[in-house]
Amino acid sequence: MSIKRFVSVLLLSLPLSAQAAISIQNWQTPQGARVYFVESHELPMLDISVDFPGGSARDPANQPGLAQLTHGLLDQGAGGLSDSEIAHRLADVGAELGGTFERDRAGVTLRTLSSGAEKTAALALLARVLQQPEFPQAVIKREKQRLIAGIREAEADPGTVAGKAFYRALYGTHPYAHDESGDPAAIAKLTRGDLQAFYRAYYSAPNAVIALMGDISRTEAEAIAARLAAGLSTAARVAELPKPVPAPVSDTRIAHPSTQSHVLVGALGMARSDPDFFPLFVGNYVLGGGGFDSRLMKEVRDKRGYAYSAYSYFIPMQAAGPFQLGLQTKLEQTGDALKVAKDTLRQFIAAGPSEAELTQAKSNLTGGFPLRIDSNKKILDYLSVIGFYNLPLDYLDTWVGKVNAVDVAAVKRAFARRLDADKLVTVVVGAEGAR
Repeated sequence: MSIKRFVSVLLLSLPLSAQAAISIQNWQTPQGARVYFVESHELPMLDISVDFPGGSARDPANQPGLAQLTHGLLDQGAGGLSDSEIAHRLADVGAELGGTFERDRAGVTLRTLSSGAEKTAALALLARVLQQPEFPQAVIKREKQRLIAGIREAEADPGTVAGKAFYRALYGTHPYAHDESGDPAAIAKLTRGDLQAFYRAYYSAPNAVIALMGDISRTEAEAIAARLAAGLSTAARVAELPKPVPAPVSDTRIAHPSTQSHVLVGALGMARSDPDFFPLFVGNYVLGGGGFDSRLMKEVRDKRGYAYSAYSYFIPMQAAGPFQLGLQTKLEQTGDALKVAKDTLRQFIAAGPSEAELTQAKSNLTGGFPLRIDSNKKILDYLSVIGFYNLPLDYLDTWVGKVNAVDVAAVKRAFARRLDADKLVTVVVGAEGAR
């Protein structure tokens, strides 16, 4: 669940020139927060994100849902203001508060006009939300009920059921097995003290990554970052997550009143810092990430008509994230579709892409790269990722070159190192899934 989003008076931003190099400035505040800043005066806007290692992977084993609830309540009463007062004050200055919540990280974002009065008011509200969340008892009760209702409602969705089962099968006792939404029974028992303790431990200045993008100077950026960090706790940076252990081969079948089978197949993939990131990323575009151009789509959909869509992707995280292959198909052809998908993966691991496939993939990826950085918001997203995962400051400037440097041999080596077609976890959800 993300923090409520409020409508800004400026709904769309004009693109930042994607042709110019993006100069990322980096420093630490006196409190130890890491800061990443891109100065741009093309728009009278300022975008800020503040991220912490407070995602669902940090839930205590007996309290799944604590991280989600803590994050969701940050703006539901802070610094003497109620949730409605925060919302109204944001609307008054045309600012927008948002958020990010994943397994690795949790964060708050702000978009505001860069003019003095509006910026000052918006930053004051951001500081309250980050530094003085109150976790009111009445709001905790309300949000717990809402979270529990949402989790139970999601149990009717076979795709959600499959996704949760996939992470459990792949990660076992590792923190990534925790579902981002949490567990209803555990959420019901959470107390205000639990939320306060989690907030103090993870939402600290040494844990913070502050990204700023837009119409301010370096001097202003330093002052803003220091102000935001100054009111946070001083709890030490948390340790990195443990490395997950490869899961044993498994085949989970879950009965569900669905008209189709939802199929997920996968294994441990790569961490965000993996040296094979670009060969795996580019190679997967050929395998299952390139839409109608991908091998999986051609084999599963085009040649045999088993599914409308078949895909694969890597999710790079702090520790090894998943590689996942997925499709939906008619109940009676589940076995055949699954076999074709696994055979396609096996063949790709063994032989890699053809030269023609790889050339097309690199051309599509590099040709579309300007669209990845054509707005302040998109660049802010990259800044927060670069900061949180400690990527090189020239990551965006070297991205195209690193994609173009990938060759067939590199893809084959990377896939062979990471994936074994005989050591996969499989999850099938559908009316015939339990067979």
